[in-house]
This record gives sequence, structure tokens and C-alpha cells, in this order.
Amino acid sequence: MGAGVPRLEGRGKVTGKLRFTDDLQQIGLGHVRLVLSDVAHARIQAIDTVRARAVPGVVAVLTGADLPLVTAPGPDQPLARGEVFYVGQPVVAVIALSEAAAADAAQLVEIRLDPLPAVLDPERAMAEGAVLVLEAQGPGPAEAGVHGAVTADGDEPRPPNCAAATRIRQGEAAQAIAAAAVVIRGRYHVPAAHQGFLEPHTVMAAVDPDGACTIWSPTQGAFLSRRLTAEMLGWPESRIRVVPTPVGGGFGGKILLLEPLVALLAVAAERPVRLTLTRTEEFLLGRGGPAATIDLTLAGDADGTLRALHGRVVFDLGAGAEEHAATALDLLASTYRIPALDLVGYDVATHKTPATAYRAPAAPQAYFALESALDEFAVRAGVDPLALRLAHACQEGDIRPGGRAWPRIGMRECLERAQAHPLWREPVGPGEGVGVAVGSWGGGLEPAAAVCRLERDGTLVLQVGASDLTGSHTTLAALAADRLGLSADHVRVELSDTGSAPYAGVAGGSKTIYSVGPAVLQASEAVRRQLVEIAAGELEAAVEDCEIADGAVFVRGSPVQRRTLGQLAGLATRFGGRYPPVEALGRVAVRSQAPMFTVHLARVLVDPDTGLVAVTGYAAIQDVGHALNPAEVEAQVHGGVLQGLGRALGEQLSWDESGQLLTASFLDYGMPTIDQAPAVAVELVEVPSPDGPLGAKGVGEPPAVPGAAAVANAVFRATGVRLRTLPLDPALLAEAGAGT
Repeated sequence: MGAGVPRLEGRGKVTGKLRFTDDLQQIGLGHVRLVLSDVAHARIQAIDTVRARAVPGVVAVLTGADLPLVTAPGPDQPLARGEVFYVGQPVVAVIALSEAAAADAAQLVEIRLDPLPAVLDPERAMAEGAVLVLEAQGPGPAEAGVHGAVTADGDEPRPPNCAAATRIRQGEAAQAIAAAAVVIRGRYHVPAAHQGFLEPHTVMAAVDPDGACTIWSPTQGAFLSRRLTAEMLGWPESRIRVVPTPVGGGFGGKILLLEPLVALLAVAAERPVRLTLTRTEEFLLGRGGPAATIDLTLAGDADGTLRALHGRVVFDLGAGAEEHAATALDLLASTYRIPALDLVGYDVATHKTPATAYRAPAAPQAYFALESALDEFAVRAGVDPLALRLAHACQEGDIRPGGRAWPRIGMRECLERAQAHPLWREPVGPGEGVGVAVGSWGGGLEPAAAVCRLERDGTLVLQVGASDLTGSHTTLAALAADRLGLSADHVRVELSDTGSAPYAGVAGGSKTIYSVGPAVLQASEAVRRQLVEIAAGELEAAVEDCEIADGAVFVRGSPVQRRTLGQLAGLATRFGGRYPPVEALGRVAVRSQAPMFTVHLARVLVDPDTGLVAVTGYAAIQDVGHALNPAEVEAQVHGGVLQGLGRALGEQLSWDESGQLLTASFLDYGMPTIDQAPAVAVELVEVPSPDGPLGAKGVGEPPAVPGAAAVANAVFRATGVRLRTLPLDPALLAEAGAGT
């Protein structure tokens, strides 16, 4: 551990031999194509499927009326019933024996819609008398919550179309602001963003002879996908088996989307079916991260002491009911020591594509506002921005909202590293600036189990139920191998279906290694004990005198007295054997979070004529507890940095006044290109967690959090222009540059 282990699945990915869901085949497979709503809000008047049914190769053309009514609000119905709530909502499903036939038939479906008033702005949605987006208000299955996000406590009155509302109060914020020498007020806007994964959603389902339904899906959480599908369809979980397939990118967007629909289509068509979204469909109906508008007032003394923070946070959920605002408020309130707080947050439904989790849900929005306001406060007070953060950084023992105390965290260590970093200390030239921003994530928690079994050839089989998004299976294999004196390539990781895999939660929230890792350690330690006990009996030695190394058990001081691990496993799997099989189950439920902190530094060069921003240097300093596999940890940081830069420089989902998505392709959705990717210097800080495997904490969420704020702060240092809306608009910078 700690030396770096190559990806176990890497060869299959780079050679193209790894089989994704879209590569799987079934006899008689039906291909599905959806017909989507092209109106933001409308009543379905009529659907004509006659011509579509006549296309050769078409098996079925199904509407919502052809499927059972499920337990879900209108926007979440597998196919729309009576009403549509956003552009992109599925209305009709065409099933054919070829993809071409399905696509041709879908073009012939005629849907007559009677437009209804649509509300597209969250502020208008909360106004009295606003059109209701959802009949029943209140949060749905919180996909942000499975990441470890904070959920609302329901103590704040909810306006119309508000799924959740919460408030945090501490001290007398209004009085502190009125008495403050330095007051910063700003409105910060972060638009909706798509996860931008390479593999679009693709799901296959088939009905087994016994009536059970098997679903193949690149889901981030097979067990949660099974549970939510069962709840929606009203089926017992025992009737559903989810087979997790390799995930071609998820970032929170592949927990549950198409699984209930495809299961129902397989039942209705009485054949296996597969649905793969096109890229445009992915943008229209795939659920990205929500937009947020945050109003902040930050106040303090002339010497730079922070006294109060007042804020109002509004998340635009689209036609959904997730919870994000409570997490944003928690991060705003607890990152720094600020005596007086008054923060309110709302999760609001509108007639747009429903939103869901996207890598550290709510954190990029919260920290863009908070870190921008801090930077502006530092300028106004005439203090160093890093010194300001260090002076107010939370630390172990500080009490957070709700009475929780911070455990041991590495925020101060990261800030101190940033102070000494060359990127921060080197001088800047004309048009250049360096910005700093902090980000954090609390970390998800979920019980987990793992099974270890030693084969006769000396291979350790590790069975887990957590999907591998980021090389986590390689790290889990290394944890087990380390306990048994093996190399990781002698461990085979098996990701089984929900019918046979040990339980694990969603691969998200930076919790896979943190929650599954201890179960792997427990199981591998048990296997180690079993091997030593068998070896002691065979070698006629005391158990305490036996050691494991290099794939064998030997007697301390007498290395010739040894048995290979394979030999010992063979003794436990033969006729008449006197030893039980070498196999163990590890079960854990880690109860305490290990919060993660990171500090990003960005150096930019702004062209005064065009306003274009070039990120010329970048450093990411992150507390990871203990880097089990440093190369993979750094890779996670690199990926998160690029996602943060994307939100700063071009990524946004935008709709026109009628609810039509304007950014439904990679031509229009501004993901960062390679020329925008700077060299990223990664520094790993190790403040061990007492509960993580070997002290490790989560890694994945924090790198995606502070990037936009760091770039915006750097742009201000370079130009004197404070931009509070993402992505940063070059036209505004060019206008300012032309006037200087």
C-alpha cells in the first residue's frame, strides 16, 4: 500500500475488450427508441401510433396508458401519463428488432399536445399563485443524500413549488452586519451542468422464466437501483435482480433513471429489451446538476475579523424534488469560524429537466459564492486572502450547526501548504493573477460487506457489491493483498449481481474505499487467520510462530518450513479434508464521517482584447487521510480539477423562455478542451482518519468543488473585474479591458 498499483481493469479498457451494457446481446433482443416531449408543460391530447406500428420489424409501440401506474410523481413516470412536465420527458417507447427500425418508427409517432402555462424561473415558481410543477410537494428519493449530503430538517415554511426548505441561525447576524466596518454583498449564480460522461445511459432487461426481472445497468449502486425500482413499480425486491455493468462515467448521474422503464417494457413486450440514449437524448432527459442562485452578505471588522454571514440559497431542481440547499447551507455555515449566521435555503421545482447529484452535490455552488465573497472581503479589508482563511479556518472540536463537532481535519494543513507553494509566491505579470479557494466534502456513510475466498492456485477472490468508477476495485484488491503477503495481481475482484453480491452502497459521495475498505480488511484478516491455523497444524508449529509473506506461510526462524497459500487452500477443499474452506465475510457499518478539505490555486492570463481566460498554472492541495494508491488519488484530483474548470470557463445547461434546451449537444455544451487544461500540480496532505482503512479518507468529491471560485478570484486579481456568474463571460472582461 502507498506504492501505487496499476488498474486491474485497465487493459480491458484500453484494448476495447471490456464489455459495456451496449455490447451485451440477448436472443430476440428488442431495441428501444423513445419519443420525447417537445413542450415544457402540456396536456397530452392524443397519440397516434398507427404508422409507427406498421414499420417492418416493430414489435410494440407503447404509451403511458399501456404501462401500469407506478408510485412516482408525473415527471418520474416511466412514460408520461396525461401531462408532460419538461422538454425531453419520455412519452412513447418504440420497440423493434433493430435500432434502425426503432428509430424510423419513432419518427412516425404523432403526439398532439395542448400547451399549459410553464414556470421556468425558480423565483417565479415560489410566488403566490404560481403554476404548480408537482402535485405533491416534498423531497423525493434524495440522490444527493446517498452521497453523504445534508438533508433539510423541515423547520422553514415552504413557498409554492418548494420541495424542501431549511434555515440556520446563530447569533445576531443583522446586528453584526449593521455594526460592521466591512460589508460585502453579492449575488452569485452557478448554472445547471451535465456530468458529461462518455457513456450515455444504457439499460437492458429481460424477464426470467420464473417471472423475475433481470436488469443490466451501468448503475453506480446496484442495491439502491433495485430498491428504488421495486418501490416505484410496486414489486417485491426479490423479483428484481440488478446486474451492474462497467460504468463509462457517472459522477452522480447514473444511480437510477431508465431502469424502471426498461423493466416494464421487457414485461410488456415479453422479450429482452435494451435502451441506449443518443447524446441529444442524454442532454434532454439525463439529469444533470442543478442551477443555484446564492445571495450572500459577509461582514467583519476593518482588521479582517469575520463577524457575520447572511445568505439566501435557491436551487432550481427542474421538475424534480431532490435536496441540495440544506447541504449548501451546512457548508456555508461551518467552513469558517463566523460567530453570527442567518442562512435560508430552498429547493424549487420548475418545468425543466429534473436535476440530480453531480460530484459533491451543492458544494461547487456553495463554495463559488463563499470563496468569492471571502476574496472580495480580503481585498476590501486589505488583508492577505490566505491569511484570512487561516485565521478563521474551522478545526477539530469546533461546533457545527446542529451541534456536531468537527473531527480531526486537514484544512489548516492544506492552507499552510498553499502559502508555501511556488504558484502562490511567484510574482505575476501584466494581465496575470493568482486566485485561491477552499473546498470540502463531508463524506458518505453506508454499511458494507465483502467476501474473501482463497483458491487452490493461490488466487484470492474478492467479492464486492460496489461498482468500480475510479479504480476502487484495484485499491480494494491491494488492501486485501497487503494483508496476505500477495501482490494485487494475485487478487481477482468479482462484482456480482444483487442476488449474490455482498451488500454495498452507491459508489458515490467519496465513500467506497472508506465504507467498503474496512469490510475488505476484516474479511482478509479472517482469511489470514484461517491460513495460519491450517499451516500451524501442518507444520506442527504454534500459531503465533507462523508468518505470511511472498504467497506462503512459514515458521518464524525456519523459512524452509513453509506451505504456499495455494497448498493450504487445497487442503481445505479436498475429499475428506479436515479443514474448513478458506473463506470469510467482512461486515462493517462505519458511523462517523471523515470530512475532506482541499485548497486550489489558479494562475490565469486574461487577454484584454478578447477577454479570454487562459489558466496557465494550477495547484491542488488535498487532505486524503492516507493515500492508499497515490497514482489513482492524483488521477481523481486531476479529473475533478478539469470539471471545476469546465464550470468556470464554459459548461452550462441553458433553456430559452419556452423551456427548450439550447445546449443539447457537445457542439453547444462547452466542456473544456485539451488546450484549456493546464498542468496540475497535486500535493497530498495526510491527516489520517481513525475509521478509514489504514487512515484513508475519501478523495473523489473535493477536487471538483473549488475550481470555479479559484479561477474567478484569479481573474479579479488580473483584471479588477469581479464576475459573480458562471461561466465567466469573456465579453464582460473584454469590455473592462477596452476601457483601461
